[in-house]
Amino acid sequence: MSMGSMTKVAIVTGGGTGIGRAVALALAGEGYAVVVAGRRKEPLEAVAAEGSKLGATILGVPTDVSDAKSVRALFERTVATFGRLDLLFNNAGASAPPVPLEDLTFEQWKTVVDVNLTGAFLCTQEAIKVMKNQQPRGGRIVNNGSISAHAPRPNSAPYTATKHAITGLTRSTSLDGRKYDIACGQIDIGNAATEMTQGMVRGVPQANGEIAVEPRMELEHVARAVLYMAGLPLEANVQFMTVMATKMPFIGRG
Repeated sequence: MSMGSMTKVAIVTGGGTGIGRAVALALAGEGYAVVVAGRRKEPLEAVAAEGSKLGATILGVPTDVSDAKSVRALFERTVATFGRLDLLFNNAGASAPPVPLEDLTFEQWKTVVDVNLTGAFLCTQEAIKVMKNQQPRGGRIVNNGSISAHAPRPNSAPYTATKHAITGLTRSTSLDGRKYDIACGQIDIGNAATEMTQGMVRGVPQANGEIAVEPRMELEHVARAVLYMAGLPLEANVQFMTVMATKMPFIGRG
């Protein structure tokens, strides 16, 4: 994985649990130095401990991605520790309670926008500043979109709106990063087996009003997909990739 003798450096937001944790450990297994960011210190420390068992360097940095100062501190700490940044995986995400759109509070809407959209933007901004000024120049940003970047679930307006917006951020970052050798792509993940999708085993609301059990896929397939995107040379880019449980209700009418 090394560029010459240089260790590649990655930041993974939402790195303490679920997809972020799986991707952080997969990157560590490929020889990356990984900085995991998340709100809670305990899960970050657990991931770092697991990484060091693999002989990898994983640094946990408690971060609120919706706070500009907190994000700046994360990137400053990364560069101070490792000297550069090769990969940002914008993975931190929040969702609102599944209530009718008109019943959402302003705070519920704002929380999701602040984490999912503003958070990804702030991290992208800091990553570009680092990547455009380092030697060798450039790097890669991978945004975690979602099947919700294409089609909504019932009662998910804030999440769906922000995930559609991530697609726009991905395209803009791809375009604006081009002159600095910064590549940006998006992975849209459907029904990965994490705590977040645990309810699908019991059944979740469908567009037609029914409750149905939905198939899920193992996290390792997601991690391998992100590793593939991350491992490309900067002259090649996966712009958009959808990786999903084959039989989940997405294509067609459910």
